[in-house]
Amino acid sequence: MKIQERTGAGAGRSAAPAQPSVGDRLPSPPRERKPALAALAVLLILVGALGATMLVLRAGDRVEAIQLTADVKAGESITDDNIKSVMVNDDSGANFVAWSQRESLMKLQAKSTLYKGTVVVGEMFADKSGMEEGKATVGVSLKEGQYPKGLGSGDNVAVYRVGTKTSGGDQDGSASGSAGADNSLLVERAVVESAGASSSDSITSTNLPVTLTVDAADVPALTQAASAGEVAVVLIPGN
Repeated sequence: MKIQERTGAGAGRSAAPAQPSVGDRLPSPPRERKPALAALAVLLILVGALGATMLVLRAGDRVEAIQLTADVKAGESITDDNIKSVMVNDDSGANFVAWSQRESLMKLQAKSTLYKGTVVVGEMFADKSGMEEGKATVGVSLKEGQYPKGLGSGDNVAVYRVGTKTSGGDQDGSASGSAGADNSLLVERAVVESAGASSSDSITSTNLPVTLTVDAADVPALTQAASAGEVAVVLIPGN
């Protein structure tokens, strides 16, 4: 009798519905896609790439500027023989003088000595109105034959003492009466500030008034020779 009761009880338990195991999970719902966020991410990537490209292009902006191939002394002007074209970055803020403006720059003069290899900027040059420290202006009156035809403002000249006293013996006891061509040189380089009109291109014998800018140390000898009418000027390179 007990055996039957146990069997019946076991049969009843086996008939009960099966319970899910602890390890089983319910299926998760599918993830929701957000195309707007994906599009925004792509847009940000493109904007960043474009910005980087613009920075590279800006850093690579280059202009054709003027570089000196020889030293240019104070008061001198550039020429086709002492400049060349060079490419430089235009993002430094320097006022580089463009190669296309070299003709205009030739009408100006260097404020101070400029050295070979210098890339020219506008502040290095000025017109002929400024007076540099240590310089002076001297007026001379030149006879025909004492100046080259076409002498004009901005020209660079060497100034010589001419006359009977410089070629002969030491008649007056002055140093200017010494023999030798080197002793007749008064000013190695002077700048013509102005030259009187009409006489430079005419065949008349009227004197030509010329104003020269020279080193202050050259003024005494130059004015002494000018007062005696014994001054002649010669064009030199650098005009």
